[in-house]
Amino acid sequence: MEAQEEKEAQVAAWLKKIFGDHSIPQYEVNARTTEILHHLSERNRVRDRDVSLVIEDLKQKASEYESEAKHLQSLLMESVNFSPANLSSTGSRYLNALADSAVALEIKDTSLASFIPAVNDLTSDLFRTKSKNEEIKLELAKLEKNLTATLVLEKCLREDLKKAEFHLSTERAKVDSRLQNMDFLKAKSE
Repeated sequence: MEAQEEKEAQVAAWLKKIFGDHSIPQYEVNARTTEILHHLSERNRVRDRDVSLVIEDLKQKASEYESEAKHLQSLLMESVNFSPANLSSTGSRYLNALADSAVALEIKDTSLASFIPAVNDLTSDLFRTKSKNEEIKLELAKLEKNLTATLVLEKCLREDLKKAEFHLSTERAKVDSRLQNMDFLKAKSE
């Protein structure tokens, strides 16, 4: 029973942490609900730990990128006495376009060695998409051809059905006339 009471205490503490200043909703305290809430609290704790690790990793990468940018900027200033602040408005636009392209292509830097594979990947994606598009167009043309043939066949069948119905009605009229003649002749012969 101590384990159950300990779980209830952990669940209560977790709910208090989750809801903060708001009141905790009423729930039936029994073994099943306590077990479910305890399981949720454990999963939440693990997820929070994972998220904090990802956040720490992203912060570390951001600081690495920032220090690399400062290093490259100082290297640029020392070797060529060049600063992005000294750029003309056109140069700034080009630099921003280059940075935006790197972000859009999801590459790690703006070197030519990074741009070429990214552009090649996009080009191959484009050709794959065009190829699929052509296949779909061919399939659509085939389906249109089949549909046209089916519609023509349906029209022919409808016309044949009308002819058959007309022929059947004329034959019925002939048969009825012959039956009447036969009945008349039977009656006459009797």
